[in-house]
Amino acid sequence: MTQPTVGYIGLGIMGRGMAHNLLKAGYTLNVWNRTASRMDELASAGATPRTSPADVAAHSDIIIICVSDTPDVVAVIAGVDGVLQGLRAGALVIDMSTISPQTTVELASQVRAKGASMLDAPVSGGSEGAAKGTLSIMVGGDEADFNRALPVFQAMGKNIVLVGAQGAGQTVKLVNQILVVGNALAMSEALLFAQAGGVDVTKALAAVSGGAAGSWMLSNRGPQILNRDWRPGFTIDLQQKDLRLVLAAADDVGVPLPGTALIFQLYRTLQQAGLGHEGNHALVKALEQLARLEINA
Repeated sequence: MTQPTVGYIGLGIMGRGMAHNLLKAGYTLNVWNRTASRMDELASAGATPRTSPADVAAHSDIIIICVSDTPDVVAVIAGVDGVLQGLRAGALVIDMSTISPQTTVELASQVRAKGASMLDAPVSGGSEGAAKGTLSIMVGGDEADFNRALPVFQAMGKNIVLVGAQGAGQTVKLVNQILVVGNALAMSEALLFAQAGGVDVTKALAAVSGGAAGSWMLSNRGPQILNRDWRPGFTIDLQQKDLRLVLAAADDVGVPLPGTALIFQLYRTLQQAGLGHEGNHALVKALEQLARLEINA
């Protein structure tokens, strides 16, 4: 069976690694990015730069989108020179951004009107997972489209689940983000308590990471906190964008999320301090400011 030609739109902190893994898997790849210079690295690796999202769609069987926010996805799909302008009948659009579930359903309807299909397939796993091809991928849409896309997903991720109909992928991604930031707060409070309690925080981290308190966040971001390493696997600004989506969706369905709302406000203090570009594990800095105490290994 001939491999489909894949288009990839959005070569940011996640997209670069995901696109490289598609090339490694042998896919013919068309790429586009709003900042054109970001295409150079992929072009050197064998991808073909295109002039617009419409140009990507016109040359691709499967079009993947991974951009920052809901308005960006709307612009890429339905804007001037957007995917819809070049989309071929029978093509498959896969949005791997994290956006509003309601907007996802609306865009999917526009894609279907062109005789094509769409999946929402947001991801989790940070820039490390994107680079290593170990992302978790939460997919919403038709089962036949999912099966068609599965080999492409397998080039980028390991835990790949069809979670429901159109929009369900985005809803489950918001579930994921509630858990991510809750883990980040628990980790931050625990490490701060260990520091204040006078124990060796490195040994404390080693002692608890393998037991019931262990988590991906603790094992991957805990050492970064101890090393005062704020390089992002996922930035505070992007985390806040996702939390806005969470809180808006929770308001729509009438679910109280007091813990998530608190974390949103703590991140806001860090954004106001100019730290939005740092990794989401820098949440601990907000607690350090409250405690007048800094964690040090």
